[in-house]
Amino acid sequence: MESSINLAVMEWPAGKARLLTHEKDPKASWDAVDWSPDGRYLYAVRAVGTDDADVYRVEVKSGAAENLTAHAGKVLMQASAVSPDGKTLLMSSNEKGGYANVALLDVASKKRRWVTDTQWEAHAGGFSPQGDTFTYILNADGRAAINFVDGKTLKASDRGVPAGLNTPGAGPTAFREDGSYLFSHQDSTHAPNLYLLSAGGAVTQVTHNESPVLTSATLPSSQLVTYKSFDGKMISALVWVPFNLKRDGTAPVVVMPHGGPTGQTLDSFNPRAILLVSRGYVVIAPNVRGSTGYGMEFQKANYKDLGGADLKDEIAGVDFLKATGFVDTHKVGIWGGSYGGFMTLMAIGKNPDLWAAAVDEYGILDWYTMLQHEDARLQEYEKTLLGDPVADKAVYEASSPLKYIREEKAPLLVLQGERDIRVPKEEAEQVVDILKKEGRTVDAVYYPEEGHGFIKREHQVDELTRSVGWFDKYLKGETKAQ
Repeated sequence: MESSINLAVMEWPAGKARLLTHEKDPKASWDAVDWSPDGRYLYAVRAVGTDDADVYRVEVKSGAAENLTAHAGKVLMQASAVSPDGKTLLMSSNEKGGYANVALLDVASKKRRWVTDTQWEAHAGGFSPQGDTFTYILNADGRAAINFVDGKTLKASDRGVPAGLNTPGAGPTAFREDGSYLFSHQDSTHAPNLYLLSAGGAVTQVTHNESPVLTSATLPSSQLVTYKSFDGKMISALVWVPFNLKRDGTAPVVVMPHGGPTGQTLDSFNPRAILLVSRGYVVIAPNVRGSTGYGMEFQKANYKDLGGADLKDEIAGVDFLKATGFVDTHKVGIWGGSYGGFMTLMAIGKNPDLWAAAVDEYGILDWYTMLQHEDARLQEYEKTLLGDPVADKAVYEASSPLKYIREEKAPLLVLQGERDIRVPKEEAEQVVDILKKEGRTVDAVYYPEEGHGFIKREHQVDELTRSVGWFDKYLKGETKAQ
């Protein structure tokens, strides 16, 4: 089964599609970026795996592809937009020490002019209609700022956009002809909404997605913390603490590992964290080794060690909270989905005495059964994390919760979509069957018509209500009806 992704163009209005690329490498995928102003070329990115990519110019008529960023070794070269005059590509690359930085690529000479030099993550945005201004997004420890850059001087400004998690509201077309700019903004206490930044610098809210209850409520904001893990590596995390919490060591705590593993917990409006903190829980969401946002070395630091040192980073977060004097060391829970669900299963199996309750949402139990049931693209992704399934058999086994799950003690709630093709239902069923045979406390809900994550509102409500009820019962000792 081929897993390659190719480029195609559709003739309009006939609706006939024609392939532009004919990829042979199953690890490779093509992603369209932008058209040249004259429509002759399509700019695209060809990625091989998760750590190597180039920018191409593809002639639409012939399909001839020209590599504009040829390089040695594994480097990510990605583009976002072409200038209105067609001469310049706005792009980002991690060739500077593995950290994503923004550059302007002259299409004719293929030379790059660097715009940023950061050890966070800077991602290319879009050009203004006149081409005199462009944007990039700076992700600094999970908070994203939009920077507006003068095309001549390369001087950047945030133009007064409020701090938080900001992204272009409509991709490269976020700029409007009158000089205004549409963007999405959220933070830990404000739900995502669209805002308009006028040419004069005024910010106006365009949408109002939040409910009246949230609008009138005062919510605890997240706090960004860093702590040392077991080997001295510094780990960033977001922490939510209830208002007026007494430092008497009685508060329950829930750890929220993120998905991925090549992902990152951003400082967003987090319904799970808000739900828990409003009910008296301290919440911590660490960005452990293997996370994006901190350079390629950090991102690859859990290669062939999934659920190893990265799990120790999660546990170090619990130790950090213990030292604050707020939390009860006997009331520690963990709640994660996808790779966070995998981390949940690894945690309760490898460190059974730490956890008092757990919620696993569509988590991986066995990397071998995942290989059998997941789609071809994910099979290739899994190999980039764990190696060859034959040659690295010991790695796959050591990194599978299946090896440890019979040691768990924490009551476990399993939530799974019936039609999940990323982490198939078989993973959840294995967990439940094993723990029931062991006589452990386990419950499971399989949501019909749902995939990898739950879309239907009634299922989302049930997911949150059921999960918090689980923690209330096993961390707080409350026995009210679920």
